[in-house]
Order: sequence, then C-alpha cells, then structure tokens
Amino acid sequence: MANDTSEKTPLLDNEDDSSEYRHSREQVKSLYLKASSQKSGIIAPEDLYCRNTINISASNSNFQDIKEADYIVAIFVVAFDTRTGNIIEWCKPEDSDLDGVEFKAMASGSHTILKDFIYFKKDNLYGLSCFENMPVESELERGARMKSVGILATSYTSLYRHMQFLENQVRHQLETPGRYDQLKAFWEDRKGSLPMSNPGRSLLSPMTEIPRADMRITHPAGCFSQFLKFFGEQIFVLWKYALLRRRILFFSPPPIGVVCYRVYCACCLARHTIPEIPEKPLKPHFYVNIADIDRLETEVSYLACTTEKIFQEKSHLYDVYVDNQNVETHIPSLQDMLRLNDSDRDKYSKLLNQSEEVYATLPRTVSEELYSRDIEDDEVADDEQVFITFFTEQNNRIFQTLLDVASTSDRTLTMDHMRSMGLDPIRDRQFVMDLVELHGIDVMLVIDNPCCGV
Repeated sequence: MANDTSEKTPLLDNEDDSSEYRHSREQVKSLYLKASSQKSGIIAPEDLYCRNTINISASNSNFQDIKEADYIVAIFVVAFDTRTGNIIEWCKPEDSDLDGVEFKAMASGSHTILKDFIYFKKDNLYGLSCFENMPVESELERGARMKSVGILATSYTSLYRHMQFLENQVRHQLETPGRYDQLKAFWEDRKGSLPMSNPGRSLLSPMTEIPRADMRITHPAGCFSQFLKFFGEQIFVLWKYALLRRRILFFSPPPIGVVCYRVYCACCLARHTIPEIPEKPLKPHFYVNIADIDRLETEVSYLACTTEKIFQEKSHLYDVYVDNQNVETHIPSLQDMLRLNDSDRDKYSKLLNQSEEVYATLPRTVSEELYSRDIEDDEVADDEQVFITFFTEQNNRIFQTLLDVASTSDRTLTMDHMRSMGLDPIRDRQFVMDLVELHGIDVMLVIDNPCCGV
C-alpha cells in the first residue's frame, strides 16, 4: 500500500515564510530536491488518469470562431536525476528559454503515481507534457526512472493533437534513454516561429495573447459530465465566482491532468454572447507551482490548479480555494455565495436533466467505454454543447436583464427581475451587486421597499 501523500508531503509541510518562494530558482530547486529525496510508494492513478483523448470543438453557439495560428516553439525531455532533481535532459531548439519548465512538466508529487499529463503556462506560451514513472532495477535511480516529454506552443487549443505522440515518446525515452531521433524528426516537421514585429526578438520571449471567444482543449469523452457529477450542485457556486472573474485555485494530489480539465470547464462557466458586455476570457494558467507565486501575485483574475498544499496557506494569492470537492473562500463578501439556495438547486436540476438526456442518447459502446478508447467527435460533442449552451444562455439572460433595467428611467431592479434571471431575490443580492459593479452597469437593486444604489 502506498504512503498517504494526499494530506502530507515534505514539500507541502514546509512552513517557511513566503519570501523564500519568490526569487531565485535555486531556492525553488532546493525545495523540490528536499521533497524528492524522500522516497514514497507508487500508486496507480486508477480512474483519474485517462490515456485516450479526443477533440471536442466548441458548441454551435454564437461565438465567433477565431482562427489563431498554433505554433510549436519548443520540444523537450524532462528527467528526474537522483542527485540534482528535475532537469531539462534535452530540448529543441537548444537555446530555448525553458527556465522552470522542468518543474511544470513533472508536477510536484509525481513520484507517487505511474503516469500523468499536464497542461501548463510558461510566460505567454502554453505547454503539454506526458509523464511516466517506470520501475527499474537500479540503485542509482532508486528503483524508478521518471521522465516527461512535452511541447510549448503559442496556444493550448491544438496541444491535444500531440498527446498520443508525447505518450509514446515518454515510454520510448524510458525504455531507450538518449535516443532523440524521433523527437528531432517531429521538431523539424512541426516547428514554427512566433509572429514577431521585432526580428531580433527571442523565439520564446513573451507575446501578447489574443483574447479568444472559443477556447478548445481536448478532454476525455464525457469531461463536462464528469465535471458536473464531481461538483454536483456546487457547480453553481463556482459559476458565480467565475462570472465575477475571481482568482480560483484548484488543489488535488497527483495525477493533475484531470484537474487541468476542471480548470478548462470552469473557464466555460462565464461565457456569454451579449455584445454590450465585453467578454474578458478567464485566464487558464492550468498547473502552477511555487515558482509561479510572483506571477500569480499580479493577477486580478485567473483559474489554475496545483498539487502543492503550501498554496492554501498563502491566501493572498487566491480568492477561492477548491480542495477536490470542498470550495472555500476567505473573502467576506463571497462567503454567502458558498451557501446554495433554491434557485441554485433548480438550475442544477435543469442542467442535470439536460445532460443526462444527452448522455442517454449516446451509442451503448460510447457510454460504456468513455475512458477506454478514442471516440469520434460527433458522438460526444453534445456533452460539451449542452454544458456551454446552458451557461451561455443563463449568463445572457442575466446580462440582458441588467442592461434592459439600466436603460429604463428609474433603473430599478426588482425581485421579479431577480427571479426572471433565475436568481434568488434575497440570497443572490450580493452576487448581483458585485456583478453590476464589475461591469459598471447602472441599476438600483431593491428588496421590498428598501432600496440601495449600486
């Protein structure tokens, strides 16, 4: 039986002051080395890891399908060295700025599992890596050989296309270390360059990210249904926080791949198509670690996930902390939103019914083998479509009602308006006040006779 690492690991128990995590990578590296030096057992990821993935496109809502070139700008191999810790073993191009990628491509705590995949962000680039842990009879390697093979690109929307290749390559690197011919061939065939206005700019230097209306990522078939079942009614707690563009951090012990999908699903909760309300897509950082603290301190809104429990103690970095299925916040004005109300339960019931109706129409082989094989897009596209359409229409109804009220002479938002938006007139009052303040919508919110300017 493996040691229980979900509650306690050497790294996550480090209670040093936060300043220790903010500067040189040597300090970061020393923390990882300290954690990795203590051997732990191996546990199978069971149902949390899914090897087969598919591409499910965005729903057929009114989002503009923005075409953005996806350039692969680097390919790399990360290895765990028993003497020096996580290292970049090999990369193309050889002068790539991969500073810190060795700790993103191989998540903290990965030594406790057999395999995983990880989405992450490096400056304004996105990465995908596949990790595997192979037992070996070697005292030098302490009985385990661990590597990740990954790529960096200008967008995460097409990374899924290369997951099977990365999975095959990490196994190849474990079984035949040092043979990079296939990786070199892949790089020569797929390499790209960033669109640059400055010819002298480094290939991996930050670029301005184009806001996307359609965010697409591969996920196991049934990803949205699993997201819905995992959080249950609490999905509407997350929905309110996402719509308010709060800093949301998901925590889970490894494997982290499935949690990266939860980050994506949570991003979709805030979609809408009301042109008068500029859509500001939530920033998915995917997997983050202690080396990201400086960056997260500057963000006013993001969604991310981590395997590092130390983040829970650093509440200045987040507004909402999600420990598996436990959602919590230290922000007083957000705490009432943790409590579900009847309107939330009613919305959940409607969403669940719609989702189950779609799931029931899937071919028997699809519903029985969601996690065992590749499935054609059109067989499961409705899973995503129902989910996104539901929240898009819900958000549209709220924003359109608020705008309509703001255009009237008295700008009074009544209890009937609240109900028409699918909200509780009393319990959702703070949520609406925060929402109109965020978007600068000029309305007066009233409950019975008392009124309050917003």
